[in-house]
Amino acid sequence: ALAAQVAQALQVTGTAEVWEFGAGSGALALQLLEALGDQVQCYCIVDVSGTLRARQQLRLARFADKVQWVTELPATLQAVVLGNEVLDAMPVQLLARVDGVWHERGVAWSGEEFIWQDRPTALRPPVAIDGPHDYLTEVHPQAESFIRTLADRLTQGAAFFLDYGFPEAEYYHPQRSTGTVMCHYLHRADPDPLALVGLKDITAHVNFSGIALAGQDAGLTVLGYTSQARFLMNCGLLSEMEHATHAERALALKLITEHEMGELFKVIAFGAGQEWEPMGFTQGDRSHTL
Repeated sequence: ALAAQVAQALQVTGTAEVWEFGAGSGALALQLLEALGDQVQCYCIVDVSGTLRARQQLRLARFADKVQWVTELPATLQAVVLGNEVLDAMPVQLLARVDGVWHERGVAWSGEEFIWQDRPTALRPPVAIDGPHDYLTEVHPQAESFIRTLADRLTQGAAFFLDYGFPEAEYYHPQRSTGTVMCHYLHRADPDPLALVGLKDITAHVNFSGIALAGQDAGLTVLGYTSQARFLMNCGLLSEMEHATHAERALALKLITEHEMGELFKVIAFGAGQEWEPMGFTQGDRSHTL
């Protein structure tokens, strides 16, 4: 289904390159290269992990004439850009309201272990948090800076980011008082980044309002924002499932079922150049909630 959206984006924007950030195992790249054929002349992967790059090279060997690995963006870019669970992996700053006073929460060494250490700060969440209760949350300067850099380089094309997160009003809801930072290690999740330091993946949910504003302020157009379920159904996933195997249907249902990934994961799209309507947002666009 994502391939249908990328195909439309390539055609409408008159581009022939796909740039994927954080390609993981290379599975998505392989699916897109197989589906898009000659529409893609160059598939560029931006990934800092040497281990993952080796896995990707092995998986994508038969497309070696099209696939390139790069470590930075060029000065100008005409392409369709993809980021699947990229923004959530970028570092965040922790803000803690303790007894009514805002602090930035950092990490210190006690002599025996890593510990949290707070210091008063002028930093604030982008919206006021109602209530007097203690409150822990995050701000996302690095993810927003990444979007601004992309906007500066993308002169023609589109960008699609799929990730878990919320609009600002939900992200900074008074009841979301313990933040969204989560760690993953050996298929287990926990909220403590100070345990097993260096072994765990650390993530935080995406504030899609901040991402949208960063893109708009830097000159991009927000083409749409919706749930992953609605996006994939708009792109024709349900019709594809009619001819799928049982295993493929089970995976597709996980992607669109509300209590799985369908609602928690969102998709936001940006455009550079002439404004157009991507198929993934034809129904259920939530841009007005950002």
